Amino acid sequence: MSDFEIRDDRTAGRLEALHADGELLGHIAYFTLDTPEPALVPVHTVVEPAHEGKGVAGSLAGRLYEIAAEEGRKVAPLCPYVVSWAARHPDQAPPASPELLRAAKAWLKEHPEAR
Repeated sequence: MSDFEIRDDRTAGRLEALHADGELLGHIAYFTLDTPEPALVPVHTVVEPAHEGKGVAGSLAGRLYEIAAEEGRKVAPLCPYVVSWAARHPDQAPPASPELLRAAKAWLKEHPEAR
């Protein structure tokens, strides 16, 4: 792994990758759902250009799934990066049900500021 840590800022809805000096390397913006089942819903992944290709986004996606598992939640990925990461890591990223994905999309449509 690289020389950064991942911090979950649940209040801000961001999973952040931070360099040891505090520099923000990238983040996943997400929201939580409680129904139809508890879930984390990633909507956008950003990696600062100087840090692309260094495993930041993949580490963030992997950690998001770990956090969800630790909390007994599902992940309903709406972020294209997380969708593709999950497809490449089916052992770490169980698929979300169609019902959960529909609920996540409906919530996001009602709350466009969460994008």
